[in-house]
Amino acid sequence: MVGGMQIRTPACGPGRPGRPRSAAADTAILAATREALVELGWSKLTLGDVATRAGVAKTTLYRRWAGKNELVVDAVAELFGELELPDRGSLAADIEGVVLQFAAILARPEAKSGLMAAVAESTRDDALRERIRASIVDPQKDLVLEGRARAQARGELPAETDPAEAARTVDLIFDVVAGAVVHRTLVSAEPADEEWVRGFTRVLLQGLSPASAAPGPSDSPGTSDHSPGPSGD
Repeated sequence: MVGGMQIRTPACGPGRPGRPRSAAADTAILAATREALVELGWSKLTLGDVATRAGVAKTTLYRRWAGKNELVVDAVAELFGELELPDRGSLAADIEGVVLQFAAILARPEAKSGLMAAVAESTRDDALRERIRASIVDPQKDLVLEGRARAQARGELPAETDPAEAARTVDLIFDVVAGAVVHRTLVSAEPADEEWVRGFTRVLLQGLSPASAAPGPSDSPGTSDHSPGPSGD
């Protein structure tokens, strides 16, 4: 998260041997699932209702997904598959671009309903948590890797020599970005607009110290306008 459009295929379960799966049916089913989430909510959503909305047989759903949990995660994952890392010429601008996209997706009713419900259910279901990680989280971490590589090529970030440390850094960046945007949009219910995104990006890249407090090119440690002169005055 820190190109052309990169649509990632949700991690749907393996189909049974026989007739090939229909991409059109998958698309209709996932769209119907998001529609049902907005209208009915997690608790009232059923595979039968989704099948009716999608215009497919209920058995078609069961050939693709074991149950509602997996179906909802894949429907939400398709939304996040729209995320891309824009090349705006600098690390800060790239981060702002992808965070604005991320916030816009989270602002969509179907993303709000699906993601919050899936995360809540995953607290009691380890398999569902793993599916969320594989279908939603891991693909977005790829954007962090892409962004770091681009910034390193520009000379904005140093190259890493320790793969393990690099992986930990990617995890940390993803957690900071995703955690902040999810909390802002879904928990606080506040807009992640351009002003907020600029401030967030500044804190992410520079830390909490104001830019004016950073030493300038002519500054040197231990000197200031109030430093005593040679005579101690």
